[in-house]
Amino acid sequence: MKTQTFDAQVTAALFDSTGAVFALGDGSVRFEGGEFSAAHDGAVLSAAVHPSGDGVVTGGDDGRVIWHRRGEAGVLATSKGQWIDAIDASPESGLIAFSAGKTLSVIDAKDAGFRRDFQHERTVSGVAFEPKGRRIAASTYGGAALWFARIADQKPTFLKWAGSHTGVTWSPDGAFVVSAMQDNQLHGWRIKDQKNLRMGGYPSKVRSMSFLSNGSLLATSGAQGAVLWPFIGSNGPMGREATEIGFDEGSLVALVASQPKHGVVAAGLNDGRVWLADPAGRGLNFLKAEKGAPVTALAMSADAGRVAWADEDGQAGVADI
Repeated sequence: MKTQTFDAQVTAALFDSTGAVFALGDGSVRFEGGEFSAAHDGAVLSAAVHPSGDGVVTGGDDGRVIWHRRGEAGVLATSKGQWIDAIDASPESGLIAFSAGKTLSVIDAKDAGFRRDFQHERTVSGVAFEPKGRRIAASTYGGAALWFARIADQKPTFLKWAGSHTGVTWSPDGAFVVSAMQDNQLHGWRIKDQKNLRMGGYPSKVRSMSFLSNGSLLATSGAQGAVLWPFIGSNGPMGREATEIGFDEGSLVALVASQPKHGVVAAGLNDGRVWLADPAGRGLNFLKAEKGAPVTALAMSADAGRVAWADEDGQAGVADI
């Protein structure tokens, strides 16, 4: 295991094609090999791996979207006077989507002249590409809007559910959209008929969602253990109970990380610990057993062979599984 300490809070951990990457509250991006890019004037608020797999794209409170690679950084887009709250990228379509205020914007990694801006009535809190990268879900107040990424003039499909939706994800088969909500619950929709999935019972707000086991499980934070929802068959979790692994009465799972094709999940806790588990097996493998500041960033590599994490105090680590 490799550990290091940064002099700012880590706001995101990711793995690009060559290793772990950390985005920081001081506007810099630090690579596992020691390279760094200090391109934002302010904090990094959102980050995603670039569609090419080379480096990461970040959104900052300076209203800029920046592509950071080892040794270089360049501005891809700007949004004047607005924070870039959420960002996602699709290796399948080569597109990057980001939100600034009430606007969802789409740019093309290979075409600097391409940009689409989609307006919402309320602030966009989260963005997520469907697995094929052709549609984007944007979470907002009252539900989630689904947009075709490349079409200029369109009316979105709006998946309605009352309340404030704070984050969004697609199931790996593209059949379901799931949002995290302000009031300690998830909400899902089956795309083909917009049937609602009520997914509640959390003691705290869900900040993190991640699919694993070929899309048959959705892991989430927000409880004393990692909550796992079954997504098997055409009904997903309808009429089914969630399970919980790693339950510990004295702590909360702050973040989860997994990969859709692999069967393990990592959890970062609000007491600084990090563990890995196979829901089909037994017991937890603690990657960081000592307690400390709350975990603020967590990521699993694409091959599910490594986990990166960081905490509120700037302590960061990368472990081989």
